[in-house]
Amino acid sequence: MKSLVTIQSAALVALSSAAFAEPFAGVMDIEIDAPHHGRSMSGAVWYPAQQIGQPEVYDENAVFYGTEVLRDAPLSPGTYPVVVLSHGLGGNIRSTMWLSAALAAKGALVINVNHPNSSTWDMNFQAGLEHGTRARDLSVALDWLQTSEFAGAMSDEITAAGFSYGGWTALSLGGLRGNHEGYVQSCRQADGRSTHCADIENAGVDLASLDVEAWNAAYRDARVTGVIAVDPGLHWGLTSNEAAALAVPAMMIGLGEGQDRLFATDFSVATGSGFGALVPDAEQVLIAPARHFSMLPLASPRVKQS
Repeated sequence: MKSLVTIQSAALVALSSAAFAEPFAGVMDIEIDAPHHGRSMSGAVWYPAQQIGQPEVYDENAVFYGTEVLRDAPLSPGTYPVVVLSHGLGGNIRSTMWLSAALAAKGALVINVNHPNSSTWDMNFQAGLEHGTRARDLSVALDWLQTSEFAGAMSDEITAAGFSYGGWTALSLGGLRGNHEGYVQSCRQADGRSTHCADIENAGVDLASLDVEAWNAAYRDARVTGVIAVDPGLHWGLTSNEAAALAVPAMMIGLGEGQDRLFATDFSVATGSGFGALVPDAEQVLIAPARHFSMLPLASPRVKQS
């Protein structure tokens, strides 16, 4: 619990220096057309809500506790910073619902989507590794928000945030570019230490066969003014050329140290990819004790006892 609260606090501090009242979090489920996928994608908007009606527990299940929200409640009048939030590989918008609700309660508009091909109930490993589509998902989500009923409440402060694979997605919107050759080589040299490289191999995906041009392309969204990446992935094999394209202030949060640190997301110089040294201007925070999956909602006692 301590680790989760610390992550939340670090993210909140990075979002805005403005002081907001602390209303209840509202949530509205949405469906957004995603032409680059040829289909729609589901998602949610989390927002400061007027306290009308009774709160309900959002998406509690046999594994995780839910989060209290006011579903479809009216938006509390005001102008709020925006967070576009990306889940990890195989995750979904519920994976970070505790953070979405906390940010909304602190005075932010948060929008997130279930990324096609790389979410819990929509998983295609080959297509999901085309990481640029995830960045486009978030840009399309911002397009939707700017024409929605929430448009008038948006400030010009727009933060791209994400966890794990979603951390890379957020950094992409801030301008960071991929290095396909570097990542392929890093997996060849990982010697079983990288869970992500192992998952790629176990899924029967030939990383080297992915579209090099698309992998290395720029996915910068000029509307994004800052980035928060929690235990981001895909940064192995980068050079100063790709790192120099990161065009906005960034915070990178690492989870755990020593044996608790996930090799695939370790951006340190001493034990990881060294990516942190390529972006010295980024604020870098290490939270310990913690593990990679400390970002998930709190597990119910039934899971802990199993």
